Amino acid sequence: MTNFDRYLDSLRSRPITALALLRDWLRWDGDLPQLIAHLDRLKRMLDSFRPLPPTVVAELRSRFDVQFTYNSNAIEGNTLTLSETEMVVRSGLTIAGHPLVEHLEAIGHAQAIDYLETLSGAQSIDEREIRDLHSLILRSIDPRTAGVYRSVDVKAAGTNYEYPSHFLVRELMAGFHQWLQGSDNLHPIERAAQAHLEFVAIHPFADGNGRTARLLMNLLLLRAGYPIAIIANTQREAYIDAIVTHQTGGESDAFTRLVARSVQETLIESIAVASTALECRDRGAAFYDWVLTKIDGENG
Repeated sequence: MTNFDRYLDSLRSRPITALALLRDWLRWDGDLPQLIAHLDRLKRMLDSFRPLPPTVVAELRSRFDVQFTYNSNAIEGNTLTLSETEMVVRSGLTIAGHPLVEHLEAIGHAQAIDYLETLSGAQSIDEREIRDLHSLILRSIDPRTAGVYRSVDVKAAGTNYEYPSHFLVRELMAGFHQWLQGSDNLHPIERAAQAHLEFVAIHPFADGNGRTARLLMNLLLLRAGYPIAIIANTQREAYIDAIVTHQTGGESDAFTRLVARSVQETLIESIAVASTALECRDRGAAFYDWVLTKIDGENG
């Protein structure tokens, strides 16, 4: 019997799914350095299944793309539910009781994800790509400002915190691009989280900065071989608090930790999908060695 078959036999004897089991076994919540080291271990498990078969890639995209669109828009106040977002994005349906702009936000974000995934194999990110991501989010809602740096000064919503003058945006974005090119010494998760923080601190656009920052963060994660971080709408308060802490001179660890925990969730789900896919039965040695040791330990 292969390791794959032994694993599936163990799953069949349990009243829970592979995802629920692996969440129980693989979730970890220590301090930030230990959490990142744990995520590196999870990534090695996922990497042992690479190259992922097209069916697995398609399944993960189907799961993550709608979740990402729903949560990213919900953080900004969009009231479409997850299932409604899926109907809008996949079937083009109109949901009664929701304004047109919420439908356009869902469609635009989904299109931005499609574009993001075409960029994931490139080695560098330039300002044009960032502006293109922003344009896809807003072009159906406000084509005048889509992909265009702001020409007015703005404050953080509900506060007196002022973002840099619009006169400085081009200079600051040029500096941000230079920082991106020179930040390869950071761990990929820390780099992606810091890029998000630096981008929203500049706030280069009149609207759509948060959604663009989350897309940019996930582009960096994908290029480093990690799955995307889906910041859950249920974490909205903690997410905003961590950003405000950084913008007012505090540390960035709380934000990086939130991103790392989000990556942990998509890593575990990716492993759950790959490890139960028939096309992966001859791969995944690092995962099956670990999980069968765990199962054998349970059995004494």
